[in-house]
Amino acid sequence: MPSLPPPMPAGSDGPPPIPQAERKAPPPGRKFPCKQCGAKLDYDPEARGLKCPYCGFTEVIAPADENTRAEEIKEHDLEEFLATQEEAAHATIGGHSSQVTCAGCGAVILLQDKVATDKCPYCNTHLENKPEEVKNLIAPESVLPFALSDRQARDSFNKWLSGLWFAPSELKQLANLGQFSSMYCPYWTYDAMTYTSYNGERGDDYTTTETYTDSDGKQQTRTVTHTSWRRVSGEVRHFFDDVLIRAAKTLPQHLADKLNPWALPSLEPYKDEYLSGHQAERYSVSLTDGYGEAKQVMRDHITGLINRDIGGDHQRIHWRQTQHNAVTFKHTLLPVWIANYRYREKLFQVLVNGESGKVAGDRPWSWFKILRLVFLILLAIVLAAVLVSKVRGSSAPAKPRASLQSVCANLPDFSEENSFCGPFVSTRC
Repeated sequence: MPSLPPPMPAGSDGPPPIPQAERKAPPPGRKFPCKQCGAKLDYDPEARGLKCPYCGFTEVIAPADENTRAEEIKEHDLEEFLATQEEAAHATIGGHSSQVTCAGCGAVILLQDKVATDKCPYCNTHLENKPEEVKNLIAPESVLPFALSDRQARDSFNKWLSGLWFAPSELKQLANLGQFSSMYCPYWTYDAMTYTSYNGERGDDYTTTETYTDSDGKQQTRTVTHTSWRRVSGEVRHFFDDVLIRAAKTLPQHLADKLNPWALPSLEPYKDEYLSGHQAERYSVSLTDGYGEAKQVMRDHITGLINRDIGGDHQRIHWRQTQHNAVTFKHTLLPVWIANYRYREKLFQVLVNGESGKVAGDRPWSWFKILRLVFLILLAIVLAAVLVSKVRGSSAPAKPRASLQSVCANLPDFSEENSFCGPFVSTRC
């Protein structure tokens, strides 16, 4: 017989109250602790704020207004900074106080504090080097926060994948095995007011009519185009705003360029919160080297301005001299989702613009599908040629058959006994 429960205490009208679970205090030193459970908050693009991956608690980060952006996102004078501050830069990024260099691709990854990172997000190489303290860093003052979540980035990737021609049939299943890593990639931007003096030549086309003798000895006329050249000189001016230069060479140039354009007017003042839960790469291109690349970008654009200023049908530039004034720079971080997948022992990389969802990637080709298409095209050409040949043959007029009477009428005169026509026709046929 089951035992009866113990009697209720005297004066009690109901069961004793259930003790409330004690709210855990966040571990000391934890960056961005959850106010409900104490876990670390990560930046969530869909929530546009810090979100707890365990209890769902969210702290929304309000976007900065125009005045705040103008005050906090500063353009630094390049010449002054190079002369006085570059060697004295000792900034660090909150929550990313150590860095490790990948032995595979050379990327310098800024590690999240108290978060284990065992593989390089760029090449999947195991990070065996010992982390070291971040030193001599020019701190970023602006960041373009992630607007796409991992799920949205994967959707963009799958859409790009489904649109590939001649991709191996098993590629999608293999690509789904790849993991996406979120990375804030470093960039320099440069501003400059340029004045370019030049001299060259302007070519204007004109036509004349010429008479010549053809192969049959007949006189013919033709129109011939000539160019008249004259010397020109002048000056063009242009203000360059936010010339974007990769501050690390880890991203392949041919893929990184396809992620453009970036919504640079939407840059936010830098906050450590935006990097929580995401990796960041340290710049490896110096300010001076980056400015050299920016000047080449400017030069290419100035060439177009000079040609437009010269006018005419053709232009020749013999000499130019450009003065760069009021050159400023800033260090910014841009969001990129990175996926690596292997197909037949070869590593392929796909990048997704973390703000716009634009995809750029390497892909394998199915030579079987290509050869099959070529074979089907050739087969279609052969069948079309056969069909056209038959149609032409059936449409040709048929030759009338000669009657026996007409044939015999054209024969010479024979005697009746020698006539092969017999009783069917007359003696002469």
